[in-house]
Amino acid sequence: MIFGLPIWVFMCILLIFVSGYMAFRAMKAERKIEQQFIEREGRVYISRMEEEKERRERVRMY
Repeated sequence: MIFGLPIWVFMCILLIFVSGYMAFRAMKAERKIEQQFIEREGRVYISRMEEEKERRERVRMY
């Protein structure tokens, strides 16, 4: 017993903090993956816009 509390109480407190840290890490990793997906989809959208612009310019020239 430390400070009049059983060891299992300290273990529960420690596990709560570890669980919170792991949840924070998972949230951070998920945000990073989501940001990469958004950037990739944005590049696809921009390339489609550029292709459409080129197509319209070619049609206008003829």
